[in-house]
Amino acid sequence: MKNIAEVAASIGIAEEHLSLYGRDKAKVALKALENKPQRGRLILVSAITPTPAGEGKTVTSIGLAQGIAKLGKRAAIALRQPSMGPVFGRKGGATGGGRSTVQPATEINLHFTGDFHAVTSAHNLLASIIDNQLHQKQTRLTPTQVLWKRVLDVNDRALRNVVLNAGAKTGERRSGFDITAASEIMAILCLSESMSDLRARLDRIVVGFTTEGVPVRAAEFKATGSMLALLRDALKPNLVQTSEGVPAFVHGGPFANIAHGCNSILATRMALAHADYVVTEAGFAFDLGGEKFIDIKCRQSGLSPDAIVLVATVRALKLHGGAPQAELTKPDFAALERGLANLEAHVTAARNFGRPVTVALNRFPTDAPDELERVAAFCRALGVNCAGSEVFARGGEGGVELAETVLHSMPLDQPRIEFTYRDEQPVREKMEAIATRFYGADGVDILPEAEIKLGLLEIAGFGKLPVCMAKTQNSLTDDPEKFGRPRGFRITVRDFELAAGAGFIVALTGQMMRMPALPKIPAAERIDVDPAGDIVGISGT
Repeated sequence: MKNIAEVAASIGIAEEHLSLYGRDKAKVALKALENKPQRGRLILVSAITPTPAGEGKTVTSIGLAQGIAKLGKRAAIALRQPSMGPVFGRKGGATGGGRSTVQPATEINLHFTGDFHAVTSAHNLLASIIDNQLHQKQTRLTPTQVLWKRVLDVNDRALRNVVLNAGAKTGERRSGFDITAASEIMAILCLSESMSDLRARLDRIVVGFTTEGVPVRAAEFKATGSMLALLRDALKPNLVQTSEGVPAFVHGGPFANIAHGCNSILATRMALAHADYVVTEAGFAFDLGGEKFIDIKCRQSGLSPDAIVLVATVRALKLHGGAPQAELTKPDFAALERGLANLEAHVTAARNFGRPVTVALNRFPTDAPDELERVAAFCRALGVNCAGSEVFARGGEGGVELAETVLHSMPLDQPRIEFTYRDEQPVREKMEAIATRFYGADGVDILPEAEIKLGLLEIAGFGKLPVCMAKTQNSLTDDPEKFGRPRGFRITVRDFELAAGAGFIVALTGQMMRMPALPKIPAAERIDVDPAGDIVGISGT
């Protein structure tokens, strides 16, 4: 791998703007953005509904950037940081794979530059100050009015519901933990444009409501300065490189199923200011990450993608068509045919925003030629480009076909992007628009307790905020067991959470939890340190 200063210099970032973390990773000072126009063009990568078979969205994003570099273009990528919850849970790593990875993969998957620790610490510091002021009777809130939970970067179902001050004479209350990726401070970090913006957003955090329905903000607890001290370095984008030396800004890590699912605005801007083409990734499928990227991140930042890529695989499409997971390598044309409906749903959703769409068909050695051709023909019938991708096995060379297809699809001028809803629309209408246009639902049902909370939020003046739908990634519906493209269903909203500092309302649908759980056999069981002191068992390393 190249020295990180050399990687930075390749796109015009001076060494004086780097804070080095060894020779292979660095933080980039925000001064590197001063007086730098956003010259690059932005390519957004999303996917079909994910399955256990895997679609390879991150590996495709990395390989596409490497393919663009192979064409002689100045390319960079802007990705989210992995959370250690999934690393030790189901995923086992999130830095790509094969010959299309971001490096140093082990460090990126674990502690990296400490950003997740900083977010966790800042979040829990505010929680401790709130509880201290409750104890000292220095706040307008009572214990039952506090909405601010605690966070940890783990998958731990046992922490979803906890009792604080258990056994104390006063102050006992129920609360819980979210995973750090779902922390509002993580969202704030990723949406902030400067240190002053970060300060203002931290001040705006609503930690609870009085009995009169008046929001109580974090500014009242005088904790913002201390939280800023913890987050100062975390605000700076991280610079690493792909396995072929393409600059990679890996910064921020909100999940897309329970949060807004995008890397930081600052990292995206840093990449756009120093590269001609920037590949960025939205979390999970287009109904989740893609929609939130545009309706939340682009709405707040003014950024806009120039092209959209949807990743699909033959085996995942067959699974969506009803084929058993154990038989996905066997020819099953009928299952593939049925599964194409899921791809069509995401193509239709992506087209809502008026950008050219390309389907990246991530190829595997077990894919039959007639199956690959059927997907390509289906795309032609839909009027969208389709290009093969072999970036896992061949790196940038395997991404050249995709790179050429995407770059040729991008017109010189793009119309202004149209969001799914207007700010002034009621929250219910915003959710209906998302559910019908992106999930294919017939509508949205709000449970009575959630209806009461929504009324409180709207009376308090938060009804004009965008909506972040917390929904399973495993289905277009809110039922993770329904594959394919279901019809005739409705989305059920059971609760709302306010992220006033981040600037959106979270609608929790179905059984979504903001603290995930470990699977029956977690990846933690195969991760180890060998006799030489090297970490083994993390994917992408």
